[in-house]
Amino acid sequence: MTAKDFKSDINFLYEMGNIRLIDRMWRRFHTKDFANLADHHFRVFWIAMVIAGHENDGTLDTGRIAKMCLLHDIAESRAGDVDYISRQYVERNEELAINDMLDSTSVKEEFLALWQEYEDRQTLESKIAKDADNLDVDFELAEQAASGNRLQHVKAEMREQVAERKLYTATAKAMYEQLKSSDPHDWHHLSIRNRIKGGDWKQSPAKQ
Repeated sequence: MTAKDFKSDINFLYEMGNIRLIDRMWRRFHTKDFANLADHHFRVFWIAMVIAGHENDGTLDTGRIAKMCLLHDIAESRAGDVDYISRQYVERNEELAINDMLDSTSVKEEFLALWQEYEDRQTLESKIAKDADNLDVDFELAEQAASGNRLQHVKAEMREQVAERKLYTATAKAMYEQLKSSDPHDWHHLSIRNRIKGGDWKQSPAKQ
């Protein structure tokens, strides 16, 4: 029995680890703590799962959505990330990049098909994945604003256009509207389990 050659798979997995080291181009707009490429993929996955939870009529394939989210921007490992200014000047060949990255790997056939589905944006699964990709920007801008960065204000008009023209699902559009008045600190400040509201300070005031 011939031993399997995992060289292409191992190299691909090293490259996937490398996306943790790739900054997104937002960083140059005075946002030094903006999420890296791996961080972006992580939250896009969770945003998509939330959208799917609201949009699912029993026919959605959430596994396919999850795979598209984890795949959608990995070609930037080779083609690079471009922001809304850079897009006016550069040409990228992400199709060549993704083909080269997946070449000879055990996941090539499945993930090339998923990448093309995501790019074509014809299925509800691909639209949900793209909605999550877009909404992650708004989450990030809200977090930056909470840290004192004005980029959310500067880009408000653009984000309105994205919401109007580029969000596909009713869920994503509704989430965007609520995001505009959301507070990134509410998840802990309003928690019934934090120290003041339900923790040791409330239970044992004498020990404060």
